[in-house]
This record gives sequence, C-alpha cells and structure tokens, in this order.
Amino acid sequence: MSTYLFSSPRLGFRTWQNFDLEHFSPINADPEVMRFFAKTFTQEDTLAFMNRMNKMYEEKGYCYFAVDLLETKELIGAIGLGWKTFESDFTPCVDIGWRIGKKWWNKGLATEGAQACLGFARQKGISQVVAMASVGNLASIQIMKKVGMEFWKVFDFPDLADRPDIQSCALYHISLSK
Repeated sequence: MSTYLFSSPRLGFRTWQNFDLEHFSPINADPEVMRFFAKTFTQEDTLAFMNRMNKMYEEKGYCYFAVDLLETKELIGAIGLGWKTFESDFTPCVDIGWRIGKKWWNKGLATEGAQACLGFARQKGISQVVAMASVGNLASIQIMKKVGMEFWKVFDFPDLADRPDIQSCALYHISLSK
C-alpha cells in the first residue's frame, strides 16, 4: 500500500515506484495520449521519466507525481509540478502538467488533480505556476481555465522544434501568493 504525499477526494499523489512501470508504460506508448508530445515513450523512456521525477522530488520537493485512483488504487497517470529551464523569457519557472490514460478521460480527474497540485504548490510557498499546451490541445487548455489559470501568450516551444504541427503553445499562469 502506498503512502500518499497528499490527496484529493478521488486521487492519491505519490512518488514513483518500480511497479508503476508496467502500468505507466502503456499510457506513454498510446499515440492518442501522446498526441501533443514530441513522441510516444518506450518502456525505457518511461523508466527514465519516473527516475527524473523522483530525482526532481528529492531536489525540489515536487514533481509530476504518480497518481492513483483512491477507490481502486489503479495508477491513472501523472499529474504534478515541474521545473522548466528551457530558453525562454518566462523560464526558469514551475509548471503544472498532466498525462492520464484514456480510460480516465472526461471524468474531471485531471482538473481535480491539477487543483490539488496547485494547493500543494501554495503550501510549498510557490508564488506562480504556469501551464503550457499545444494550441490544438483544447482539452488541456480547458483544464487550465477550469483551475483558474489565465491566458498569458502563445509561444513556440523549443522542445517541439521537430514537430511544427504542435510547436505553437498556449501559455497560462496563476498567482498563488495571497
């Protein structure tokens, strides 16, 4: 049984464990889930991602967390905070992101998870969080709006230079200092 760092009514957030690989790999290999990413992930890519997230958690106190549906203890994907340092006029910055399996789409889980992560960020003393998504990724942009984020601008994401079809990204932000 996993110990959760924090939870929402339906979701538990934790660091990554070796047993997550068999459940997270198919999510990352799904072309529909990964439509707005540079590429689908191999099992090795997924393991590297999980290891990077655990290292980020050790260093920063946050990451894109492994997220379980509390009712069934199933891993639904990743929702959390990241540290972005790519070359831009708004980096370095903390961003929020999500990637969940299709089975859990359209149930409000990404929105619920994003709200919980913004609360976690506030507790950590993070004053501003950004979110970015390809301008065609209307589902993610809708989540950004639902959690109270405001449109900032459109930019070309440098990590997607090889994918001009999805490189143009909408950037949203929210101030957490109160």
